[in-house]
Amino acid sequence: MSDDGLTLRTLTTDDLPAFAELLASAFLTDQTEGLKHRERLVFEPDRTHGVFDGDDLIGAGELLTRAITVPGAGQTPLAAVTSVAVAPGHRRRGVLTRVMRAQLHGLHEDGGEPIAALWASEAVIYPRFGYGLAAQFHRAKVRAKSAFRPGVELEAERVREVGRKQAIPLIKAIYEKEAPQRAGALDRPESTWEFVLDDPEYRRHGATALKFAVLPDGYAIYRLKNDWNEEGPRGILTVQELVATTPEAYATLYRFLLDYDLVFTLEAFTALDEPLVHLLANPRAMTRSAGDSLWLRLVDVDRGLVTRRYGAQVDLVLGVRDAFCPWNTGNWRLVTDAGGNAEVTRVEDAPDLELDVDDLGAIFLGGTRPSTLAAAGRIKERTDGAVSRATAAFATDREPSCLESF
Repeated sequence: MSDDGLTLRTLTTDDLPAFAELLASAFLTDQTEGLKHRERLVFEPDRTHGVFDGDDLIGAGELLTRAITVPGAGQTPLAAVTSVAVAPGHRRRGVLTRVMRAQLHGLHEDGGEPIAALWASEAVIYPRFGYGLAAQFHRAKVRAKSAFRPGVELEAERVREVGRKQAIPLIKAIYEKEAPQRAGALDRPESTWEFVLDDPEYRRHGATALKFAVLPDGYAIYRLKNDWNEEGPRGILTVQELVATTPEAYATLYRFLLDYDLVFTLEAFTALDEPLVHLLANPRAMTRSAGDSLWLRLVDVDRGLVTRRYGAQVDLVLGVRDAFCPWNTGNWRLVTDAGGNAEVTRVEDAPDLELDVDDLGAIFLGGTRPSTLAAAGRIKERTDGAVSRATAAFATDREPSCLESF
């Protein structure tokens, strides 16, 4: 117990009801039973830290054992941070800081995952714990029946709308093929699939249960919401997930969804570089607004940077500042070879670039360019040309994308 009477420990399965109550209170809902059910699907109590005031659970944060696709190297272990909450009336007591410290310091001391990531409920919170904005998404809206440009190739096979039981093995196989190809995508253990496809009434917000459309090389998961006005049908089709392994399957699935009867608007979370707008004869039929998705943190700079491959050969010294995890503070030499492999060592040499650890997390997947952060004054160039060389090294062919909150 600390001087302020608060105690931190990992949870047990017996703590799940209190954990669900805490989450419901913190996230402004009364769906305690629903949250308890969803947490039970993925709950790792020995990786969930709770802060107690006496017998009352007043703060918590969970680590899920996942893997993330990193540029050029497939999937690598990830500590997926989720279910972070502090009870009303107990904020500004350092509760969140204790949870974050237990997570990150524990990973370092135990030699756990070298990378942590999360979706942030509030974007101002997590940079102070070293998390950088590594991936973004678009909220897209497309007018139904919008035509494709001439020459778009579609699959000869028709899209099939199938039931949930029939769809699940098909979509799992397609996802497992595609996810390792896209930086930012997460693996999905069996329990995670149950979590992703959990479909209680309270999560539908007046729309249908999840529907499934499949092709041999792609699938879409979506909902429909009926609506009308004096001009006729104004239905909304909301895409939860669309995954395709070929351009033809991608175009065919979107053609199927856009042509859905009684639908006026298609809505989806999409990657920043989503190809859909380039299929449309009228690109203005699709409107987009950006949001932040994945916030990433290098638990250990040296172990984290070597997990990915790099797009150019470089020899750079990075001067890293990390107030929350001080073992990362210092100068790190990043050397990459012709194959994109990296070696990272602590050195006494003067830095070519100076940056905070959250900046390093932001550029890690290639979604934020070093040149962008340098233009914002966040990365300081101490050697001429170092920003350009770093930008080339961290660059990726496509924007990282993580459309799965966890």
